[in-house]
Amino acid sequence: MQARLKPDPIWGGGSFRVIFTGRDWTNHANLGERDGERPRQPSMNTHRCFFLVFFTSALLCRAERCPWCPSWQSNGTGFQHHGQRQFHLPNWPLGVLTKVPIPLLKQTLDTYLKCVQHLVKEEQFKKTRAIVEKFGAPGGVGETLQKKLLERRDKMANWVYDYWLEDMYLNNRLALPVNSSPAMVFPKQMFKDHKDALSLFIGDLVCVKMSLRRSLPVDFTRGQLAVMPMCMEQYYRLFTSYRYPGLKTDTLTVQMKAAFSAPEHMIVACKNQFFVLDVVANSKQLSEEEILSQLEKIVKMSENAEERLPPFGILTSDGRTEWAQAREALIKDQINRDSLALIESCICVVCLDEPSGLQPSDTNRALLMLHGGGHEKNGANRWYDKSMQFVVGMDGICGVVCEHSPFEGIVLVQFSSLFRELPPPRRLCWKCNPHIQGLLAASAERLQRLVNNLDMTVFKFRDYGKEFIKQQKMSPDAFIQVALQLAFFKCTGRLVSTYESASIRRFQEGRVDNIRSATAEALAFVKSMADERGTFSDSEKMKRLGDAIKAQTSYTIAAITGMAIDNHLLGLLRISKELNMEKPEIFCDETYLASNHFILSTSQVPTTVEMFCCYGPVVPNGYGACYNPQSDHIIFCVSSFWDNTETSSVVFVKALNEGLLEIRDLCNRSSATASKLAVASQGP
Repeated sequence: MQARLKPDPIWGGGSFRVIFTGRDWTNHANLGERDGERPRQPSMNTHRCFFLVFFTSALLCRAERCPWCPSWQSNGTGFQHHGQRQFHLPNWPLGVLTKVPIPLLKQTLDTYLKCVQHLVKEEQFKKTRAIVEKFGAPGGVGETLQKKLLERRDKMANWVYDYWLEDMYLNNRLALPVNSSPAMVFPKQMFKDHKDALSLFIGDLVCVKMSLRRSLPVDFTRGQLAVMPMCMEQYYRLFTSYRYPGLKTDTLTVQMKAAFSAPEHMIVACKNQFFVLDVVANSKQLSEEEILSQLEKIVKMSENAEERLPPFGILTSDGRTEWAQAREALIKDQINRDSLALIESCICVVCLDEPSGLQPSDTNRALLMLHGGGHEKNGANRWYDKSMQFVVGMDGICGVVCEHSPFEGIVLVQFSSLFRELPPPRRLCWKCNPHIQGLLAASAERLQRLVNNLDMTVFKFRDYGKEFIKQQKMSPDAFIQVALQLAFFKCTGRLVSTYESASIRRFQEGRVDNIRSATAEALAFVKSMADERGTFSDSEKMKRLGDAIKAQTSYTIAAITGMAIDNHLLGLLRISKELNMEKPEIFCDETYLASNHFILSTSQVPTTVEMFCCYGPVVPNGYGACYNPQSDHIIFCVSSFWDNTETSSVVFVKALNEGLLEIRDLCNRSSATASKLAVASQGP
């Protein structure tokens, strides 16, 4: 009989280790979950704890593989990839979730053609249609690949997960800050002193306990197709993930300590120095008062200039290959290996930032969260490989920076109030030589170039919010997506492939698929709004707006039920590689390549408090557009790159503001006309 693991105790217990290799995806549109899939959130007793709860909820689509699902078997040694060593954890209700479906081949190909027809020139589309028809013909390559994909689905809990992870995540060589790691910006804090600032983090730390206890309530979908259970394992790996750099591909690990009495720790970064803070002493967890005392000691230790070491955290901000090469140089020394091991096994990183000297505007706070302001400010006071970094600035600029790991399920619990004699915090030591000094300088220079190139604008649209949109009997998310299309059309006179993620957590090990928001109906609407000849009446514009909203909503439902096209096409491509086939022509076609170059990468991250998420563009000539719809206003965070002449965040925001006002005025005029007609029809 195979052994079965019990849920791990709070700071230790049974051990397991998950290793995935693949490719990192820099498309931050995965941040939010659409109307149909936004998870319910546990109740919080403090405002600051809600910050973390929401942020982790918004990033669930980055979560890890779900061991509650039936595909995991136990052999007492550890998690491994499908086909290798596996675990089966105790029974959990979500083990009955169905597998991600595979759409009919014809359905996906027809939808693909519909998605791209209006985005390419007529001659190019004719070529694409011929290629697609050949691919999907009876007895053709498409049918062969579809058959193999169906066989794969029968054998695995989730046929697309491995493909998706490998294609979208760990193979990407770009630096994590800006390109990959998103940040959540908290409201500006008013700290009286260092102790006040440190207390903010302690309020966050006490939320960790329930996450690691695996005692969270099950999430259910809301909105479209609501009240369906969702996979929960992602929550429990929030504080146990680490991303190792590799020369060609990174490795993502999730691990828990084997020995119950083994000390658990976090890493505290202060003045670019790194310290170990044990949260367990003599098998007992520290109280809130004790943790605060330890943090104060770390602040004092960091002020000792004589013991200050080079800013090794800057290496993690570099490109993944460059960081992997630097890491190889570091681990040649045992002292460096020991320090890296402590960082790689920590619960989280706490970044105690120095005042930036910048005005605390929304845009500046967003930039400081994303990249720390470069090596001259707090850019080296980070360790980007760790999944969770809590940033507490002494000037009140605070937030969370995340590597793409599972995020959710932090709830408030009480720490012990007993005070004990504690082991002092320990400064991590490093050995540096001229070669490593050169690597540090090169990493700092590359980070500064990235910092200087990011063009970001945080924009609060205050004329209306989601309540006005609901009064029009429209989905706020669909409405805002159409408004984003209008803004892009105003800037460029065209639409492009747009990414908006849709959660498929209702399925075993479900992650996300793509809602392709640049629909033909959206194009028809934005053309009518941009027409200066007065060709279209308000009634025609309203009809086109309704059609665009309906098309967006329809695609959303298809995506959250596993019927979108992106995962399916990816699966067909990967199967062809496994069969050592020549790459099918459909995947070499110019249209396919353009359709996967997401110039507009969007994400809804709704909260009930005044905070927002931010990230960089996913392509050099693109925009990142994250938004948080509130009752009476909408917060947008728009990003682009300065070195691209085709983009400008300020120009995009101006067009977005104009478009939102124009749509509001259109709705108001139409409502007024409808009211007049209703009154007239009633007669005297």
